[in-house]
Amino acid sequence: MTTARSELILGGQKSGKSRRAENLAQEWIAQSPAHSAWLLATGQAYDAEMAARIARHQSDRAARVPGLGTIEVPLDLASALRERSRPDCLLVIDCLTMWLTNWMMPMTEHLPAAQRWAEQADAFVDALAHAPGPVVIVGNEIGLGVIPLGREVRAFVDALGVLNQRVAAACSHATLMCAGLPLVLKGEK
Repeated sequence: MTTARSELILGGQKSGKSRRAENLAQEWIAQSPAHSAWLLATGQAYDAEMAARIARHQSDRAARVPGLGTIEVPLDLASALRERSRPDCLLVIDCLTMWLTNWMMPMTEHLPAAQRWAEQADAFVDALAHAPGPVVIVGNEIGLGVIPLGREVRAFVDALGVLNQRVAAACSHATLMCAGLPLVLKGEK
């Protein structure tokens, strides 16, 4: 596995997306003592199950990739990418789907409205295109199933599909994970 300048890793739940991203971060860190890696985590704990899931992910990740620091970035991913990206620092963004959820389906009144989503997506794609260091982005591919019944859910699935397309176009590599196996969609194997 070689670290690309930028790679979008898509797949379903438990397909191996985050593990691939962690492996790329671990490989990056091992390449040079000057290398660092940070995870920009977008998930938020809105209930006890999600809080436990986040805690488990943090603990497991710390054991697997001890040099990977974590920064929680639920909303302003573009600014975090601009501030943290450096040629000697790999950034892992996990995940686009939760980030979109934070914008389109806010669970509290303190979060911004979905109407600002378009400007956030534009800013993120621009920051990604101009990032001086390597970026690995994890996201879900949810558009392969039955069309959802609700208007809001259909809008979310559509927005995620468009976001995935835009991010894939901005990345040098794109990989689809299935059963822990990578299928290269863009870039060399």
